[in-house]
Amino acid sequence: MAVQLYLDLLSQPCRSVFIFAKINNIPFKLEFMNLCNGDQFTEEYAKVNLLRKVPALKDGDFTLAESVAILLYLSRKYNTPDHWYPSDLQKRARVDEYLSWQHTSVRPNAGVLLWMKVMIPKNFNISCPAEKIDTAVETLNDTLKEFESKFLQDKAFIAGEEISLADLVAYSELMQAFFVDINIFEGRPKLAAWRQRVESKIGQDILD
Repeated sequence: MAVQLYLDLLSQPCRSVFIFAKINNIPFKLEFMNLCNGDQFTEEYAKVNLLRKVPALKDGDFTLAESVAILLYLSRKYNTPDHWYPSDLQKRARVDEYLSWQHTSVRPNAGVLLWMKVMIPKNFNISCPAEKIDTAVETLNDTLKEFESKFLQDKAFIAGEEISLADLVAYSELMQAFFVDINIFEGRPKLAAWRQRVESKIGQDILD
């Protein structure tokens, strides 16, 4: 039986779950969520996720929140290829390390730019001050330096020579800034090359 995935694809974590399910041919029913319309606040959705956030998963009577937990659940339930969450102890530790770090670094520092440049003007009809945007970009630049020096280093991917969940989550988060015209890859050949490797593994048909 296919799992149900409750997703709003404007959300970076939702895109990670969607891409992972598609690339691994996981059977799922997409339950479209529109956060801007408040779909997450309905009583019906509260039965799926009391936290009223996306993504969420429903597998029969079992429900699950939080994107990392959902990714790990899908990888185990459907026995996806080992490289996504390696059985090798140290490679898996590298994936865990990044997934733990990104919650307070890449995720907020890349995602805030979408709010400043798109969501706040659209929803509240006001423009975010340019100096606040500039400060956010500087903070993201510091985060990118940490990402390259600590997690990417001279490797093809975060855990080594093969793509993992860490790369998929990082890609989804970082592209959020790129989508709002912050060219995070300009002047960063290492990061740009990593992006190309990730996209080649995912496939353009899925990214489109």
